[in-house]
Amino acid sequence: MPHDPARVADVKAWLAKATVDLRAAKHDRTAKPPITEDIVFHAQQLVEKSLKAFLCWHDVPFRKTHNLIEVGELCATIDGTLEPLLKNAAGLTEYAWKYRYPGEMEVPPVSEADEAIHIADNVYKAVLGRLPKETHP
Repeated sequence: MPHDPARVADVKAWLAKATVDLRAAKHDRTAKPPITEDIVFHAQQLVEKSLKAFLCWHDVPFRKTHNLIEVGELCATIDGTLEPLLKNAAGLTEYAWKYRYPGEMEVPPVSEADEAIHIADNVYKAVLGRLPKETHP
């Protein structure tokens, strides 16, 4: 039985946006010096959009939020095997705002940015692995 084309399109749109965040984070890593505050922001966004794609696929409503704990808990109710990854990614929530405005703390070190993108990429891949290929960007 074919999947609902509208649902496939919604999920694919979320994943396409997530892929842009992954590309942006990787590109920012190549800068001299790496743009770590942008890397961690894109890592948070990659997780957020990946999880929202997963929720869309399962027809679970979610509110507008950057809180990865909240979104992750919804995902874990659908697939409990995601829970360890989601707990690991929960700390990325603060990157949605932490370095985005003047007057904030110093920029994160490269090691922190590398760890953030590693965590985010793992979540992205885990979500892709749980969704039909037709939803992949």
